[in-house]
Amino acid sequence: MKKIEHIGIAVKDLDVANATYQAVLGSENYKTETVESEGVRTSFFKIGDSKIELLAATNPDSPIAKFIDKRGEGIHHLAFAVDDIRAEIARLENEGFKMINAEPKKGADNKLIAFMHPKSVNGVLVELCQERAPITNSSDS
Repeated sequence: MKKIEHIGIAVKDLDVANATYQAVLGSENYKTETVESEGVRTSFFKIGDSKIELLAATNPDSPIAKFIDKRGEGIHHLAFAVDDIRAEIARLENEGFKMINAEPKKGADNKLIAFMHPKSVNGVLVELCQERAPITNSSDS
């Protein structure tokens, strides 16, 4: 694992949370994105080499909506940057950690992502993030 890539924070209202974090951090978010497959709208703030990701549910059945219903707003996950997400998943499984995602999936901010089960990591939801290759217009992609 290379570094803390971002800290994910579950919020009820993304617009309100954006205003709060803009005031706290003294800078505006650099990106807002919806990830339909996860039922979430995200907003990213850059802090040095790391990021803060605000996550708001787009529907009442999304994982973020369920998290907020159960625990309220707050830190949702800790994400680590990795060079080879598949190799890291295999390494962690060999170490005995339980993965929520045995295969990486597309996430926000041009990342491949996979989550570790919180029961394996002292109650913390851990996300692995690998930068996806840039999209090319080549016919061999």
